[in-house]
Amino acid sequence: MKKGLIIGATGSIGSAVRKMLLAKTDVQLTLYSRRASRLKLTVDRETAVAGSATDDDQLNQAIKGQDFVFVALSGDMNSFAAHIISAMERNGVQRLIFITTMGIYQEIPAWLGDSPEPYHNPILKSFRQAADRIEQSDLNYTIIRPGWYNNGPINYEITQKGEPFGGHDVSRGSIADYVVKLITEPTLDN
Repeated sequence: MKKGLIIGATGSIGSAVRKMLLAKTDVQLTLYSRRASRLKLTVDRETAVAGSATDDDQLNQAIKGQDFVFVALSGDMNSFAAHIISAMERNGVQRLIFITTMGIYQEIPAWLGDSPEPYHNPILKSFRQAADRIEQSDLNYTIIRPGWYNNGPINYEITQKGEPFGGHDVSRGSIADYVVKLITEPTLDN
């Protein structure tokens, strides 16, 4: 049975991934959030940990013994990535699935709008720096670059780095579906 850590478990994407993992797998989950006390746990499958994505001691404790780490945060993504990668390396955890955003590789086609240079765009810069940091690590990673979230049906396409985006909006359920596939099919998109 796999053990996994969701960092950002109380956010909309973390919650969607959690719900789908509980429904479709037997993964034992550790839910990591600054607001972990808000979580109602499935007692036999989940543990909640209150912590910060920049607190090395808290991250070490949460990451130790996990088979994978899923990250869905907002904020200083580069700093979060640095702390999470370090904790994973210290604890010998190799599998990372990390949510960033569309546009970090200037892959947005003209019909969707401007595709600014990410290092000069204040919104994209931290996401791109996080992706660069992850790519430079020795981890087995998948960087997910969704467009705008909605609550629509599960319906998505995957674009690889270097390919133009094929769409814009994506449902939270679609992201969760893809994450579950990444966890249950170890050789998919890594």
